[in-house]
Amino acid sequence: MQEITAPLSEEQIHAAGIETQPVEPEAGVGEIVVPGVVSVPPQQLRIVAAPAAGLVETLLVAPDEDVKQGDPIATLKSSELVESQRAFLHAMSDADLAAEKLRRDEQLFREHIIAERRLIVTRAEAGQARATLDERAQILALAGMTEPEINALRKDRKLASSLMVRAPIGGTILQRHGTTGERVAASAPLVTIARLDPIWVNLQVPLSRAVALDSVERVHLAAAGLDGTLIRVGHTVDTATQSVTAVAEFRPGRSPLRPGQAVQAILRVKGGGASQWRVPADAVVSHLNRNWVFLRIPEGFRAVPVTLVSETPQFASVQGALAAGQRVATRGLLTLLAEMAEIESK
Repeated sequence: MQEITAPLSEEQIHAAGIETQPVEPEAGVGEIVVPGVVSVPPQQLRIVAAPAAGLVETLLVAPDEDVKQGDPIATLKSSELVESQRAFLHAMSDADLAAEKLRRDEQLFREHIIAERRLIVTRAEAGQARATLDERAQILALAGMTEPEINALRKDRKLASSLMVRAPIGGTILQRHGTTGERVAASAPLVTIARLDPIWVNLQVPLSRAVALDSVERVHLAAAGLDGTLIRVGHTVDTATQSVTAVAEFRPGRSPLRPGQAVQAILRVKGGGASQWRVPADAVVSHLNRNWVFLRIPEGFRAVPVTLVSETPQFASVQGALAAGQRVATRGLLTLLAEMAEIESK
């Protein structure tokens, strides 16, 4: 669409309350202010589940508590654990018997008392017994028993009915899912742990501003005093808000950023050179899916299409056919839009 001139006299401009302000050149950094929500990067989030079915005896952590890797999280009393230990001890006895039988048959074979075929069968049985024992040890490990605990079971042959669940990573307890005294199934969630450094902020950027995301130098959270980096821009648009989701990453340290917290982010956008201008935010209007400013000329005003690069509540950074010192309308724009629509309809 070409530029449109709306002829207005000085009396008409005054009567409509139209005011103007000058255009300023801008080659530095512009801003876009957008809302966001703090979230945990998925690779830093762990749900600790019950390794075996049983009764939750104790939950040893509370929400917002910091834990280290290996710290106790909960204790379970489990009949499944007892059965797994019994099966392990039975497999260990079978493996010992098979190893002793193999030792004896190897001696008998060396003395030419038994045939080689019998020795081959005995070796196969011993290998199968060792494999079964390894399988039972793996089952105990999956049930939450540590290697020292499994070695103690080998040595003492004493069954334990309680199991200690430990933190797989260091982080912060976000949520407790289970309760003390509750019976849970295997794989039932007990707590959620998250590592909160670095942390993400999911930004909702209006579709009309998405063109400027490629030029974002950094993202600033004024409330937390943090600067971060834009790491990803979404490829889809939310149908309800017509916004694009962008993800910024921050290193909060001791700053109070919490998952689920609503924040306001300032996107610092690098300017595009001499063709970029700074105008009052009220000077930019949207019409027919394009952004416009009304440029003051001797005959009245000319509607000039511009590309909106960034915007704050006070100023907008635009690119278009403007020049430093020219003046654009900041008030009375409804009158100018009406004139523009009337001219288009002719």
